[in-house]
Amino acid sequence: MLVGEYRHVLDVKKRLAVPAKFRKDLGNRVVLTRGLDACLFLYPERSWIELADRLGKLPTGQAGTRSFVRLMLAGAAEAEVDRLGRILVPEYLRAYATLGRKVVLAGLFNRVEIWDETLWREYQKKSEQNASEIAEKLGEIGAY
Repeated sequence: MLVGEYRHVLDVKKRLAVPAKFRKDLGNRVVLTRGLDACLFLYPERSWIELADRLGKLPTGQAGTRSFVRLMLAGAAEAEVDRLGRILVPEYLRAYATLGRKVVLAGLFNRVEIWDETLWREYQKKSEQNASEIAEKLGEIGAY
């Protein structure tokens, strides 16, 4: 299970070390794509295939659906985890997430989010301020 929060740095060759705790669940082949809220999503290959299959079957008649599918699928990059546990983060994805040298990898059960450390702190602060309100809404739909 992919859970936890880890701080790492992009090396000079723009490689990112995947936390050892995540490597077993991610496997050797992963997919990195544009995420939401200015972060990147990192999926194990098997989870990505399931998600891509669902996205590929969505109707194309609505502009919002088309845009989201394009964001996720066209923006994806396959990567191999090297023997030292690193992945290469393509430039277009680094630019999308405005990744600086310091990043945070946050495990979210079936994926890992990769954030610029400063953006993560800002996002986390806002989320913590709204946690009770979010829990209330989730309770209304029976999710919490």
